[in-house]
Amino acid sequence: MANSGFKSDDVRFADLIDLTNPEKIFAEISRIIRLIFPDARLSSLTNAFNDIRKLFAGNYPGYKACNTEYHNLQHTTDTALALTRLIHGAAVDGIGFNEKNVELAIICALMHDVGFIQNLDDNEGTGARYTKTHVDRSIAFVKKYLDAHGYSSSDYQNAYAILKCTGIDVRLEEIEFSSPEIEILGKMLGTADLLGQMADRTYPEKLLFLYYEFREGEVGGYISEKDLLEKTVSFFDDTFRRLKESFSGVNKYMAGHFRSCLGLDRDLYKEAIEKNRQYLLHLLTEHPSEYREFLRRGKIVERLKEKGL
Repeated sequence: MANSGFKSDDVRFADLIDLTNPEKIFAEISRIIRLIFPDARLSSLTNAFNDIRKLFAGNYPGYKACNTEYHNLQHTTDTALALTRLIHGAAVDGIGFNEKNVELAIICALMHDVGFIQNLDDNEGTGARYTKTHVDRSIAFVKKYLDAHGYSSSDYQNAYAILKCTGIDVRLEEIEFSSPEIEILGKMLGTADLLGQMADRTYPEKLLFLYYEFREGEVGGYISEKDLLEKTVSFFDDTFRRLKESFSGVNKYMAGHFRSCLGLDRDLYKEAIEKNRQYLLHLLTEHPSEYREFLRRGKIVERLKEKGL
């Protein structure tokens, strides 16, 4: 189902879809799911998507609006889209999936960072202070959500295993997967969580937001914005090593998606991530003292200055 609207040599990841538009993202997710399951009923996913939008906007009972600017709604939809593309690429390459398990995995993607959102009675700081515990808080939210929407205890156990794969320090060999399919879906979500954020064209700028989330969340190892930027350069290599070793290289399925949908023999996520890595290297080499002046996208520096940061 190649898209003749693109030429192979001029396609850029950022041009595929407006990643700041959640409705367009969910429409694309729905389109891709129907490439795998032509008769898919998307009512449960649609409800979950609408509930997550309400949650991040502060319109979900019992919760405040999202107030973390790195782990926000766009990061959530970036992850869900990347996961759906990986699943489609794997299906194109001959891997079979159960429709309900795919639905469950995408719901997990939509809810994988809800642990950053504060309860209404939580008036201390921002959700960033849950950085170290957000995965478990997300899992607790998902359990309540699945219970309320008629999912089984085995569905929850599968969701638990899938969500655990998003923990940055998790040892995947310690996770109990009920089947090889749930294992690959978990590894795909862990992969999509990384690819989605690192391929974002404003990733270098958003790292500034991440620094202040880490600072509030008492994540050690970073003494300044610049220190985090510098350490992110090696994080790129560490990430691709993790994708290959811990996540069994499931990122390879992204190429099948773009080959099938766009007629491209390229992994546009990998290309976008490499561009971000090269820009960070250039920035830190050529402009180490005035790096903020060269992080202009998204008006992120301006927003930090408004906060006195």
